[in-house]
Amino acid sequence: MEWTKLISNKRLGQEHHHTERHDDRTEFKRDYDRLIFSAPFRRLQNKTQVFPLPGSVFVHNRLTHSLEVASVGMSLGNDVAQRLIAENRPELKDTLFEQIGQIVSTACLAHDLGNPPFGHSGEKAIQTFFTEGEGLQLKPLVSDAFWDDITHFEGNANAFRLLTHQFKGRRTGGFVMTYSTLASIVKYPYASSAAGKKGKFGFFQSEQDFYQRIADEMGIIRLSHTEEPLRYARHPLVYLVEAADDICYEVMDIEDAHKLKILSYEETERLLLNFFDEATQAKIRQRIDDEALQDTNEKIVYLRACVIGKLENECANAFVENEENILNGTFTGCLIDHIHPTQKEAYRRCAELSKVRIYRSRPVLDVELSGYKIMETLMKQMTEAVMHPERYYSQQLISRVSSQYDIQADNLETRIMAVIDYIAGMTDVYALDVYQKINGISLPIV
Repeated sequence: MEWTKLISNKRLGQEHHHTERHDDRTEFKRDYDRLIFSAPFRRLQNKTQVFPLPGSVFVHNRLTHSLEVASVGMSLGNDVAQRLIAENRPELKDTLFEQIGQIVSTACLAHDLGNPPFGHSGEKAIQTFFTEGEGLQLKPLVSDAFWDDITHFEGNANAFRLLTHQFKGRRTGGFVMTYSTLASIVKYPYASSAAGKKGKFGFFQSEQDFYQRIADEMGIIRLSHTEEPLRYARHPLVYLVEAADDICYEVMDIEDAHKLKILSYEETERLLLNFFDEATQAKIRQRIDDEALQDTNEKIVYLRACVIGKLENECANAFVENEENILNGTFTGCLIDHIHPTQKEAYRRCAELSKVRIYRSRPVLDVELSGYKIMETLMKQMTEAVMHPERYYSQQLISRVSSQYDIQADNLETRIMAVIDYIAGMTDVYALDVYQKINGISLPIV
């Protein structure tokens, strides 16, 4: 793959239309601003990251997580651009390549846009409604390709749909984003029929042509033959978006667990100091002493900042060192897999502890159990409504749905996808509210 083709400011839906510009923002900065001011981005503030939405202790939600990932992504992109130009690619100076920090940051803002309410529990509820629940009855009524899509429902693929699909009353091209930004969010660039055991894929059948157009235009390597499910190598910037996400969620979940007293100060300090050699650990402790920090939360904040800075530097190094394999489509794993052994081992320890102590803690499990039931019920009620739209109760439910979703289409697959779009776009709070109302648990106060 070639950087000069991979960095494209061509816009989906406006390939042959150039609007008049009234300011000096780059096209990639326009992408960023467009997301910041969008309703789907705002809704992330009421979507669960890991822990229950905050009470007295403010922990991360999807919005704060996405902003932090975008910050780290900007640093990663800028550092990689500067180093590659200085060491390997002087010809890319004064080209669009210098803007990859902005592209990565924007893609980071968008990376969780397609996640349904209640985190991975909501994602699983949509999948299992069709594989284990009443949605099984739909299998003989829809195409194999559509069945693959809905039984593997994936937040990453849904983000690409959200940004590119022309919903009712909206313009062609969806958000009309640049090709490079759109390609940089597709972590699993293949169709759902190639998802395999992990169940990950990058685009629904309804948006496959969009991704194919973007990928072919930018020269992204196609890995599949004509008769196989569509499959591409990743756009190189996906690795930077993924690294920013990996750094933030792992380190920030540790910090949140400390705030919630799931982890003690001693445990948290040990986990974070493990990212450094003994000499650096001593310097960090000395700095904490010099600053006379007494508050344990402030100490963890400082340690966390040191760790994020170190991991950002290590991932930038890994990208630069493996640039050739990345461009050839032969790079395997993620950038975290290729960092220095000290940091890689420390990251592994954090991940292992998180699985046991954080992701299986009672507050997290309670949200997942409740969220799963709410999502399962919404899927059941709304799917039944579009299967039998002539019924009185179905009409009442359908009338609640925003006009942008084509929930009254003649085609059954379109109606089912409209149900998924509607429910996946809900915040946790709104999903709970709808669940309570349709089950007669609450009434609006008049």
